[in-house]
Amino acid sequence: MTDYELTRRDALKALGAAGVTVAGGAAALAWDESGENDATEASEDNATSSESEFGDHERETYRAIAAIVYPSEVAGIEEFVDSYVAGRVEADPERAEDMAAAVADLDTYTREWEDSNFVAVDAATQEETLRGMGVKVADPNPHGDPRHRVRYYLVNDLLFALYSSPTGGELVGIENPQGYPGGTSSYQQPPNDR
Repeated sequence: MTDYELTRRDALKALGAAGVTVAGGAAALAWDESGENDATEASEDNATSSESEFGDHERETYRAIAAIVYPSEVAGIEEFVDSYVAGRVEADPERAEDMAAAVADLDTYTREWEDSNFVAVDAATQEETLRGMGVKVADPNPHGDPRHRVRYYLVNDLLFALYSSPTGGELVGIENPQGYPGGTSSYQQPPNDR
């Protein structure tokens, strides 16, 4: 275990910082692996259900992006990303559609250059694809062109999740990140020497 092990509890804190309320706490942040009957019932109940838009492929893409943009000192990325993304998708079906559309934009770009989806290429090619798409220099804009949407929904959302969690905040020397309670005593103490 590394010093910076992300947990489902970190994902819960990051969701709280994003203004997402999760009923049931960390236990509710499991990715829905239910069968087709549940998905069919959900689509019958709600035609705009996020389950049909955001699935395993999108989750794998978020994991791949996190592996690229998160520092190498961080462990537990998959569980953290799964928990955070599950909370985001469950809380806001409209945002889930936009998140899935950003993944589709990234896949479209990757297919143009690599004849494959983003998650199907190796990690070095994934990083090169993001660089080639201009995601690093793009302004995050949910209504912009594909590179802006990829930056907004994939890269920035994952970085926000990391650095608004207690573990991510500790990684960069923020002893009390926004959304993480620490009380007034945390503001009256000098930062730790590192």
